[in-house]
Amino acid sequence: MTRKQPNNPFLLSGYISPDYFCDRENETKKLTSALYNGRNVTLMSPRRMGKTGLIRHVFNRVETANEANCFYVDLYQTDSLASLVRKLGQAVLGKLDTTEQRVIKKIATFFKSLRPVISVDAVTGEPEFSVAVDPDMAEHSLAEIFAYMEQAEKRCYIAFDEFQSVADYSDKRVEALLRAHIQHLTNVNFIFSGSQQHTLENMFATVSRPFYQSTQMLTLGTIDRDAYYTFANAQFGQNGQQITLEAFNHLYDELSAHTWYVQSILNRLYETNNPVIDTVAVNMAIDETVAENEATFQTFLQLITPLQAKIMKAIALEGNIEKIQSKDFIQKHNLGAASSVKTGTTALVEKELLLSNEHGYCLYDRFFAQYLRKMRQ
Repeated sequence: MTRKQPNNPFLLSGYISPDYFCDRENETKKLTSALYNGRNVTLMSPRRMGKTGLIRHVFNRVETANEANCFYVDLYQTDSLASLVRKLGQAVLGKLDTTEQRVIKKIATFFKSLRPVISVDAVTGEPEFSVAVDPDMAEHSLAEIFAYMEQAEKRCYIAFDEFQSVADYSDKRVEALLRAHIQHLTNVNFIFSGSQQHTLENMFATVSRPFYQSTQMLTLGTIDRDAYYTFANAQFGQNGQQITLEAFNHLYDELSAHTWYVQSILNRLYETNNPVIDTVAVNMAIDETVAENEATFQTFLQLITPLQAKIMKAIALEGNIEKIQSKDFIQKHNLGAASSVKTGTTALVEKELLLSNEHGYCLYDRFFAQYLRKMRQ
């Protein structure tokens, strides 16, 4: 099916084609090469940095070259093995066969515990599938799905997005069950993707955990500044617009190069149809976006303690703080005892209001950071 060209090339969700995907050349090569050579991958980055887009981009290339079957499974709202199996079955079932007759035959052969329901799309006439999973038979259903994929004519690549959700399942055996099945597969490879880096590192780098050292670890960072500017200016050019280098650099730095937030402002700037986009236009677009979200940001502040709010404001002003308990930082912003700052910071990281990485601490929501900075002025 041919996909329609979007009205605005700065996409905020979904994936259309390589024409609307910026850079990530090295990451694309690494991820594709790992899968092609039979290695499973753990892909980590903060939310809204572009993990899902990268996975979709790699899968698009693989499927365009007709090299493998690709399946994307979002585990964000799953809470058990049964819900995971249901999502996996929904993604995979019926898509490895080209005719309805073959689909039905394979279902009869492979699925004894899974209850697939076949219907016909009223528009296309193609078979559609839904899946019912008996929680008591979930492990058997998982084995059946993997057996189904093992016999496929082409290799199969599965992306489990937000895989850290598995660690929160009440049944703590699920990791071990998945690992026990996955380690024996020869025709299926996996991308385990997630935004909670600490949790994923524990799952894949702790000796006592089932997935210990079973994957290639990849961390997704920011898009290269020069590559992003070239991409953005080319997209604006298609609309008779131009963004100055100074304006783009200001935007890139102001939002810490966090992909979705930069993309969101570029989307708004494209909408203006202004022939030349300068720093003033960038600031106006950021201010407008922050103002629209003011009610949400005020709610954030109501859900945390006064000290946590002060910590957030202090970090927003600094942009990034490497040593959260440093004497200079605490005294400069009048934060009180270092132990209280540590406790407050830990709570904010757990609530995903603060992002902790190798560079220190910063606010997860870049627009919220802008809001807090203006509150102190």
